[in-house]
Amino acid sequence: MMMKKSTLLVFAVLFSFFVRAQNDFPVRGLAIAAPDRENVDRFVTFINEELAPRNINTLILRVDYNFKYKTHPELAQENGLSQADVDKMVAACQKHGIAIIPQVNLLGHQSWHSTLGKLLQVYPEFDETPGIQLPENYEWPNEDDLYCKSYCPLHPGVHKVVFEVMDEIVAAFKADAFHAGMDEVFYIGHEDCPRCQGRDKAELFAGELTKIRNHLALKNKRLWIWGDRLIDGKTTGIGLWEASYNNTYRAIDMIPKDVMICDWHYERPDPTAVYFAMKGLDVATSPWRNTPVALQQKQMMLDLRANATPEMKAHFTGIVQTVWSGAGGFLDRFYTESEEDSDAKCFKALFVKE
Repeated sequence: MMMKKSTLLVFAVLFSFFVRAQNDFPVRGLAIAAPDRENVDRFVTFINEELAPRNINTLILRVDYNFKYKTHPELAQENGLSQADVDKMVAACQKHGIAIIPQVNLLGHQSWHSTLGKLLQVYPEFDETPGIQLPENYEWPNEDDLYCKSYCPLHPGVHKVVFEVMDEIVAAFKADAFHAGMDEVFYIGHEDCPRCQGRDKAELFAGELTKIRNHLALKNKRLWIWGDRLIDGKTTGIGLWEASYNNTYRAIDMIPKDVMICDWHYERPDPTAVYFAMKGLDVATSPWRNTPVALQQKQMMLDLRANATPEMKAHFTGIVQTVWSGAGGFLDRFYTESEEDSDAKCFKALFVKE
């Protein structure tokens, strides 16, 4: 006996809903540098015409010092974003239910190869390793094990400055969360630091993370970080970039459980999301520009959510694509038809436009 067309239509709708639900995540995100002022309107168009139709609900913006801070104008970039610029992006995101999470790199990434970041330019006393000079021509590896500088987490003046910056940028973006970075911290507990030398690196890392988290919690804001320093790079074989060789990984058992982890892996779909979830931490997998690997990471997260216990499933939150160029460069790639694999092509594959 043939089914009525109305019955078939109902089944089709239910099946479509089921498929969509199976491919849905609580967190569908993009992490990218905040645009410079010249690209703000272009980026707002991208939010309206591309992020929203792809059901993106989380936008992590690396602001750092690309903002006209009032609490610390000495740290603001000369042509930093104004509050009016920020308001345009916030309004677009609010219109589409997209949560903006501003990021300022804390602890690590206070320099880039041969250039000091703004914090250590203005406050050189915060430098964990002032005796290590940035080379004119950077190479890795090097005798000083220099990748990026860190600030000293035990310096008595550092938190007044970074917390005021953090509070201002969270308020400026009307955000409920803040991303502190905290990835690739190679300099911590350095032997030449009069405050940190001889101290346990895991305790130092956990202590700094907890201070940041507790400060945010006072205003009901949540801390997000990259997860690499909490993974044992030697035991896992993941290495010193996407995981830790300096023992900070033990900090995972010393930190609050409400910290959100962005678990980045770019060349292999390492299944470390399970590790974070089993430690009671929420986690999103974070690819970059390797599309086949990114699609494997997405499928792995879908499988984990489909097969986990209710307790574990709650921790597998979804996927956050990363972009490590300026926003303008990404938009150029996004709107250019190219067969070459890139962060833009990867983004389109992960988040299909509806």
